[in-house]
Amino acid sequence: MTTEILDRQRPATGTLFRFATAGSVDDGKSTLVGRLLHDAKAILADQLESVARTSLDRGFGGAEGGLDLALLTDGLRAEREQGITIDVAYRYFATDRRTFILADCPGHVQYTRNTVTGASTADAVVVLVDARKGLLEQTRRHLGVVALLRVPHVVVAVNKIDLVGYSEDVFAQIDADVRRVAGELGLHHAVSIPVSALVGDNVVERSVRTPWYAGPTLLELLETLPAADQEDDDAASFRFPVQLVLRPQGALAPGLPAESFRDYRSYAGQVVSGTVRVGDDVTVQTPGQEPRTTTVVGIDAAGRDLDTAVAPQSVALRLADEFDVARGDLIGAAGSLPVPASNLSASLCWLSPKPLLPGAKVLVKHGTATVRALVQSVKGRLDLDSFEEAPAGTLQLNDIGHALLRLSAPLPLEPYAVHRRTGAFLVIDPQDGGTLAAGMIRNGAGQ
Repeated sequence: MTTEILDRQRPATGTLFRFATAGSVDDGKSTLVGRLLHDAKAILADQLESVARTSLDRGFGGAEGGLDLALLTDGLRAEREQGITIDVAYRYFATDRRTFILADCPGHVQYTRNTVTGASTADAVVVLVDARKGLLEQTRRHLGVVALLRVPHVVVAVNKIDLVGYSEDVFAQIDADVRRVAGELGLHHAVSIPVSALVGDNVVERSVRTPWYAGPTLLELLETLPAADQEDDDAASFRFPVQLVLRPQGALAPGLPAESFRDYRSYAGQVVSGTVRVGDDVTVQTPGQEPRTTTVVGIDAAGRDLDTAVAPQSVALRLADEFDVARGDLIGAAGSLPVPASNLSASLCWLSPKPLLPGAKVLVKHGTATVRALVQSVKGRLDLDSFEEAPAGTLQLNDIGHALLRLSAPLPLEPYAVHRRTGAFLVIDPQDGGTLAAGMIRNGAGQ
């Protein structure tokens, strides 16, 4: 690892960056996040006082005057009592260069589904490895999830480097193992950093105790990695799932300003990828219907008229034609939407204790559209040792597998490898509305 890591990154001043942490039990995820927040001066005085009191009550004798920095992220009562992370803890902080949203994910195998949740929208995932233990099965599982979700950046924090005497050889061996496993999964840009979350080595400040390491600190790297939205500059990839139809207001209510009057129909939602401009030709796709082409004549955002909207802005689009557009429809760059298909071939992260069986009737939520679906077959399950697909007839909790589904209405299915946002979907239990699986579309033909 050298300073070339930083040299090849684009400046990211003022951008929003989402990242998640993952790792095995007791690798120090929460402590690392707490250290990052503490050393980045992102903790309020009253929070520090509360953590100091709780640390004293627990007899914590670590660094920073006895502060148990894991308490800054372990927010649930059960987490504090057991000393483990159960739920995904979201935190927000900013530096002079960037604003961050971080998700501290659990390490226990039974909470792998929470890792899928935290990593699904992340620009980067920081995977922790205990320097004393090296790569474990759960580490491989998390790297497999990261590869499946196609998270743009993977950072491996080799934690507790202080407990192995800041050994360069230990770090080099783990780095080699990381590169080997990452290569098997197609993660070609994984970066390893030696850190000590407890002491603070190479988290925010460079450590004098690792003179053999010339790369960036964790925060330096996170400040310079390009966000996924920055990397999606292709105008043809514009995608806009319609969330709400804003209808004309026929009369001005008493007391409202004149500018609140609106005599046109518009369609509200989020630009999930690409760019749209006034004057662009777009295609509107309604499930089960033929696509229709029209032109964008206006873009509204919080009462302001815009000429351009880019991901991930939430806006309202005005179209030249009075189409019957509703929630669940997809608007995209003209001619770029795929032919709707009813056969769905997908990779599934199974998140329910109830097994997935062929013949099950489920709901598929794709963007803002929800349709009924039938599980036709389970083709296989990912072997976390070989990272190859092994034959399987069912999927159990935390399994990652391949299944074929038949949709009740055709949808514009795009491979997850091409469109990370529109290539993803949820499998929902029609009985209780619970989420059964996170899905990634393999292709639009159901093959």
